[in-house]
Amino acid sequence: MNGAKSLVKTFLHSGVDTVFANPGTSEMHFVAALDEHPEMNCVLCLFEGGTTGAADGYYRMKRDVAGTLLHLAPGFGNAFANLHNAQKSGSGIVNVVGDHATHHLRYESPLKGDIVGVSQSVSHWTRVSHHATSVATDGAAAIQAARSQNGQIATLVLPANTAWEPSQGPVTTSLPPHPLHRPSAEVIEVAAVRLKNRNAALMIGGAALFEPLRTLVGKISAATGCRLLCDTLIPRIAKGAGAAQLDQLVYPITPKIAQVEQTSSITMIGADRPVAFFAYPGKPSTPEPAGCTVSTLCAPTDDIAWTVQSLADAVGVSSKTQQNTYALDLPPIPTGGLMLEKVGRALAALIPENAIVCNESVTSGFHVIPPMATARPHDLLGGTGGAIGLCLPCATGAAIACPDRKVIALTGDGSAMYTLQSLWTMARENLDVTVVVFANGGYQILRDELANVGVESIGKNAEAMFDVEKPSLDWVSLAKGHGVPGTRAEDTDEFVKALSVGLSSGGPSLIEVVCP
Repeated sequence: MNGAKSLVKTFLHSGVDTVFANPGTSEMHFVAALDEHPEMNCVLCLFEGGTTGAADGYYRMKRDVAGTLLHLAPGFGNAFANLHNAQKSGSGIVNVVGDHATHHLRYESPLKGDIVGVSQSVSHWTRVSHHATSVATDGAAAIQAARSQNGQIATLVLPANTAWEPSQGPVTTSLPPHPLHRPSAEVIEVAAVRLKNRNAALMIGGAALFEPLRTLVGKISAATGCRLLCDTLIPRIAKGAGAAQLDQLVYPITPKIAQVEQTSSITMIGADRPVAFFAYPGKPSTPEPAGCTVSTLCAPTDDIAWTVQSLADAVGVSSKTQQNTYALDLPPIPTGGLMLEKVGRALAALIPENAIVCNESVTSGFHVIPPMATARPHDLLGGTGGAIGLCLPCATGAAIACPDRKVIALTGDGSAMYTLQSLWTMARENLDVTVVVFANGGYQILRDELANVGVESIGKNAEAMFDVEKPSLDWVSLAKGHGVPGTRAEDTDEFVKALSVGLSSGGPSLIEVVCP
């Protein structure tokens, strides 16, 4: 048995049975080892950013890690942006990065690079397997690290010779994740008192945003009278009928400040302190008012479930505690001219129960997402790290993690161009994903940001950097070229028809929405 075979067997013994791959020459022994195990689900992605974005979406829904297979330092570089997003979302991923054989590294070969250096800037755990006899134990340690602290990025660098040289066999016992930190009873009691004060807010993140913890935090809000908040960019949130009501902070800094202007305290469970996306001239970096107490009861890497339950006990939550939830209120199916609000109402009326919605529609989403608050129960996956190109691979990973659930991907045309190769993977795997591309012909968010920093007019050079026209993108052709049926919707009736067809099919489809 060689090192690569011992690693694959260690993965399977540890319950890691899915690998999103974009391999090269130095990974061929690992590929051969994967090939010996048909029980390993190997998914080819045509760009490394697709592998890591898919592994992120997989973790968000599966709540367990997948592997990625990357090729040397440039391959890891291509994967970096969606690893950044995964790190911000708290997703667990095990990257296996092939490297040159150790005896070859003395030479300045074309693909030689500082894999460790680039990995450490985005990974919580990085290790090089210097000997074939340590590959299996290194792999087990990588899986343990990825599962620890509610999800981490672990990167194992596998030199080619450690993959092909003899090993001592796999690790056959899964290593448990490291224990999670818990706040003290005294800290819990202080937070319980604080939440009962006037204008107190409880900001939640991580697993507190979806079931079963979402119901419990809703009851904590009801028992204390505190306001329930979540941040702008969240990995996963329960939406629709039955979900505990909360206020999500908006993207622009000025209305974000207005959202919390009367708040006396913010207590955070599984969330970081809210902050402006960027710095702007004359505006603060954090939105809370002067004198507002901001306290971390439970960090995103702490034991969120234990903390929520302990806080619920401290404030007197019982089985009889009633919470405020969103009621089912499906809008009538809209008709007529195309407007983004109508697209949102159509989605709210038609998306099936238990659907997964991946959203990277940015400016269009401001209008499309709000009507879905009273739709059938569903999960919404959002951007977390702000790196563009998450939606399509994230939808891919979510669909593989939950093959029995319908996935809807909402993306802007500029964002989708970063990782449109994921359409091919959707087609190859016959994933049940309906992609909606909002074609507004450019990076509309950048026009807004230029105004936010005080620029009042846009000239020729700026406009050329903001639009994606001349030539215009043809998403129907792009979809069909990747093996996905595509439809263009220029009015609401066409969108409703295309959406109905996509939701009733068992495979991928794409709708290009021509934005007004």
